[in-house]
Amino acid sequence: MTTVRRFDHVGITVADLDAVTAFFVGLGLEPTGPRMTVEGDFLDTVIGIPGARTEIVMLRPPGGDTCLELSSFVRPDHEPGSPAAMANELGLRNVAFEVDDLRSTVERLAADGFGLVGGVGEYEGVWRMAYVRGPEGIIVSLAERIDGS
Repeated sequence: MTTVRRFDHVGITVADLDAVTAFFVGLGLEPTGPRMTVEGDFLDTVIGIPGARTEIVMLRPPGGDTCLELSSFVRPDHEPGSPAAMANELGLRNVAFEVDDLRSTVERLAADGFGLVGGVGEYEGVWRMAYVRGPEGIIVSLAERIDGS
């Protein structure tokens, strides 16, 4: 029996909602609506933190229906993560996107101060891929299909 109907979103908690939103909008994601503030019984119940308040931005890639939820807590203060986490650290490993031109995307992000975690690799002549360290240490996996399909 199937219980999951569809993949809805991935949520990332961030400290600087404006900067992280700008990064992902710069990659081509689009806001699905205005920035929202969420607080009250619903949030307290779901996340298990009484008195919480968060600001949320939902972003969607062009033509996609799965969203990226960026959330920044007003209260309580956010807890620092590990901004230098590598791929083998437990937790969210990366957020991955397919791009049209990997090299130009990586160059543009590098010019904005977001460097490669490792290098650009090719997988079986089908994909060219790189990990970029985005704002607040978020690993963003970027992949370009190179097999012509």
